[in-house]
Amino acid sequence: MFKKVGLITTSSVEAIKTTLIEVVSYLRSYDQEIILNKSCAESIKIDNCKIYDTNELGNHCDLVIAIGGDGTMLKASRSLCDFNVPLLGINLGHVGFLADIPADNISKNLDEIMNGNYVEDIRFLLNGQVFRKNKCIYEDYALNDIVIQKWNIAHLLELETYINGAFVHIHRSDGMIVASPTGSTAYALAGGGPIVQPSLDALLLVPICPHSLTNRPIVIDGESSIEIVVTTREADNARLAIDGEVKLELVSHDRIRVEKKDRSIKLIHPPEHNQFHILREKLNWST
Repeated sequence: MFKKVGLITTSSVEAIKTTLIEVVSYLRSYDQEIILNKSCAESIKIDNCKIYDTNELGNHCDLVIAIGGDGTMLKASRSLCDFNVPLLGINLGHVGFLADIPADNISKNLDEIMNGNYVEDIRFLLNGQVFRKNKCIYEDYALNDIVIQKWNIAHLLELETYINGAFVHIHRSDGMIVASPTGSTAYALAGGGPIVQPSLDALLLVPICPHSLTNRPIVIDGESSIEIVVTTREADNARLAIDGEVKLELVSHDRIRVEKKDRSIKLIHPPEHNQFHILREKLNWST
């Protein structure tokens, strides 16, 4: 089914090294060609493996396995979304909404997947742009969320929000989360946002600790264009974060535009995968 399998890690902790060695041994028993990202190659010494930067793996693999937590999956998805290469996650993180194969049951799950018995799950990404004085100064994309958050201050940010050019509101808060359905179980959930089924074509706007208690999360059509203007006067007060990574310091009058990216990532899950089972397990429902 899959002939060229890429492996991605972003850490060299002992548990990841152990799991990486197990996965390599398993793939060699299936006579797979194994391709490593540079972090894998630095973690363990393996002969007869090609090594590429993570951003290049999509050109050389027909399946990529990310070993780590959801953070590793987020980085891998951003690197692979332009290549239509399926992504599988082995979970050694804290939660595991995206990386859902447990590290203590690798062989059984991989047996099913290598024999073509798996569930495909298409997730769209967000595209974010920052405009300063009508010029785009930054562009990036996210699987979970694009966040405008306060920084280096004890008081609130002031943000002006538009959807498809229509004015929504001016509000004061600690920031704003723009999330995909995938990101609805991440920071947006902690901010009081709803859980959205991953297959829905929708976007979420979740204010972070708004000063007005009537300022609630909004779910809108996935084809919408969101624009948020930083109207806080003082400098050094706001930052832009992409999937939890701070990317840019924002200044007054910066405009952040968020839309659905025109590419998706294909996640692969074991055949018994069920989103509601994951929610029950990860969020301790029914306990």
